[in-house]
Order: sequence, then C-alpha cells, then structure tokens
Amino acid sequence: MIMEPKFLHLLSCILLLFLLNPLPLFTHANSPNQLYTQESSGMDFLKTLVGTRKGTTSKGISQLKKYLSHFGYMNHKNNIILAHQTDDFFDDNLELAIKSYQTFFKLEVNGIMDANTITQMSPPRCGVPDSFNLNRSHELYLRIPTLASHYIFFPGEPKWPPTKRSLTYSFPSGAPTDVTNSILHATQIWASVSPFTFSYTPDYDQADIKISFQNRDHGDGNPFDGPGGILAHAYAPSDGRLHFDGDERWVDGVTPGAFDLQTVGLHELGHVLGLGHSNDTGAVMYPYIGDGLRKVLGQDDINGIKALYQF
Repeated sequence: MIMEPKFLHLLSCILLLFLLNPLPLFTHANSPNQLYTQESSGMDFLKTLVGTRKGTTSKGISQLKKYLSHFGYMNHKNNIILAHQTDDFFDDNLELAIKSYQTFFKLEVNGIMDANTITQMSPPRCGVPDSFNLNRSHELYLRIPTLASHYIFFPGEPKWPPTKRSLTYSFPSGAPTDVTNSILHATQIWASVSPFTFSYTPDYDQADIKISFQNRDHGDGNPFDGPGGILAHAYAPSDGRLHFDGDERWVDGVTPGAFDLQTVGLHELGHVLGLGHSNDTGAVMYPYIGDGLRKVLGQDDINGIKALYQF
C-alpha cells in the first residue's frame, strides 16, 4: 500500500514536533508536569506588597506572615500566635521577621517589603525552614548575622549515630530509571566528601532514606503548593523521609523551565544528613533553587558536613 503524500507530510511534522519537544523525565501519575512561571506560582501575592511597611494594611500580608512563619522568621512566644499574626496588618512582629529575613539573605535590613526583598522571596525553593529561632527573643534575632554567616544545623544538631555510616535508600515501586540515576549520582557526591556510603535497596519500607514524589497535602503536615513555590523537603536525622513535589517538571540535567533532580536531590540529602540552610549562594544548601541549572557542592557544604560529623 502506497501512502498519500499529504499523509507522509503530516507524519513527518508529528515526528519533528516530538523530537523538538521530548517528554519530561518524570510525570506524576496524578498530576501532569507544568513549567514554572511566576504567574503560576503561589507567590503572586508578593506583587501587591511592594513598599509596604510597619503600620500599613494591605491584602496579601497575611500570606506573607504565613510564608515567614513557615520558614522560621516569625517570632512566637510560648508557641502562642501573637496578635495580628493572621490578618493583613503590618505589625512590629512582621517588621522584625522581615529584618531577620533580609539579614539572612544579605539584603538591606530596613524591615520594608522593597523590590529586592520581593525578588529574593519569589523564586522556587526548598520547604525546610531557614531559621529555627521561633522561640528566641528580639535580641537574638538581631544577632542572626553571626548565627547565619555560613552553614547551620537543625536544632539540637541531630545526626546519624556513629554506628550508622552505611545508609540505604529506596523509592516506591514504579519510579523511573532516570530518577534513580539522578539520586544515585547525588549520593555518590555526598559519599565523596563525608564518612557515609549509600546503597540502593528495593525494600522501601526498611530503607534508611525513603524518597518519593508527593502532591499537595500528602499527610506529613507540610503540604506542597503546586508548580513553583516549594520544590521539595526532607527531614533531619534519622527520620529519612525525602519528598519531591510531583507537580514540578523534573529532569536529569539542565533544561530551561525544569528542575534538575540531581541538584535538588543533593540539597535534600544534605538535610537528611543533618545540614540546615546556608546563606552562601554558592552552596548547594542555599534554600532557593532555580530552574535550568545544575549545582555541585560548595566549600561551605563540605565545611558543614565536616563540622557536624567531626572528621
């Protein structure tokens, strides 16, 4: 049977489109991958807050308070939510939180939602808090420049016990091969600068590190927020849970509009080992993680793991 020329032309066009637009590395079963754009991000509320300062009321401030509280910057007393914590009034506590945030990220410390502060807050990032000073006094907040000048640890400096230097990791059944390869490379990088070795096990339930893709509210009290916003989170030793947001577009490598699994995996494995966030932009433990790039460990990351495990 001879194909009609028009049909052959159509078939060629379809093949060309496929070659120019390859499928993403990973697509969550319940949620198609989506390119990150600022319009699709849960951080859109920031656009209305340019120039807001103490004493003003503006729509979106309550979301800002929630954001800063989640990442450890809002000051609580005895775990009781302070007055104006959930409304749209820019109070003293919010000003102090913004100053702490600006200090951590080496911005001008003015307590105002200026353009640079909004630009810093807008990109996708890890969901683990930057600061763990929720119950500390005003004075301690103002000392953050000293406390956060480099790598930090989780409260109490949790770490894997000395008898546990060989860690197993696993995925739920059905994880694509390319995903496992990305994480394999990330574990090899950490193994090269730490006292740990890592090995894959098919037994997900018994693995030391349990890696999975989750969507929205997934039962751990830290829901994801769809495309953009929070990309992933992990827990301090020796919990071992590491979750990627299944609504993101994940790839193995450098692709504009997509996030490199190896880079984000390297970051989250740092949390699994006990490292907090660094304000060194060259560190893989820096909390904001852009699309279309691959990072490797910086000297600050290496110094942090050596300081934590004393080797």
